[in-house]
Amino acid sequence: MKARKAAVKRKTSETNIQIELVVDGRGSSKIDTQIPFLDHMLTLLAKHGLFDLKLKARGDLEVDIHHTNEDIGIALGQAFTKALKDKKGIRRYGSFAVPMDEALVRITLDISGRPSLFVTKAKEVRLSRQPQYTFDDAVDFLRSFCQHAGLNMHIGVLAGEDTHHIIEAMFKGIAKTLDMATCLDPRVRGIPSTKGKL
Repeated sequence: MKARKAAVKRKTSETNIQIELVVDGRGSSKIDTQIPFLDHMLTLLAKHGLFDLKLKARGDLEVDIHHTNEDIGIALGQAFTKALKDKKGIRRYGSFAVPMDEALVRITLDISGRPSLFVTKAKEVRLSRQPQYTFDDAVDFLRSFCQHAGLNMHIGVLAGEDTHHIIEAMFKGIAKTLDMATCLDPRVRGIPSTKGKL
């Protein structure tokens, strides 16, 4: 089987990002975004998704993290799209629930080519503390990622109080569902769609 991998470079007046991705990896990573919490989350994404990921980003952090955070999501989504090519043989769907102490998050996704992100929180969920990297920052990152990876993703935050735990459960769940959805199934003939295209 030919390796499913991609290299992406994205340079704008605000950011400079370089990514190397191997979909069928072993979970190794080297991440340097200059946003420590995002480094931690992307390391978890690689580890639990069994993706090999090298990522270096430089951006206008003296303004705030928004441009860098969003552009990394764009570039990582492009890397997955490039690595999966025509998506022949993939399972396409994934769903996984992850507990992280008091937090419980369920991720369900479809590599559909119809990008969208839906995030819901149970009424009892309270974000008791906001780290440097907020819940809204995570959603901004994931919206950009879904848009450029062609994912329809639903995130349900079922329980939680600590923002760190909730975001960590989100990224671990996304790692597991991406691994499921990108896995090749020998029973799948061609592209997993009656339309013949994703």
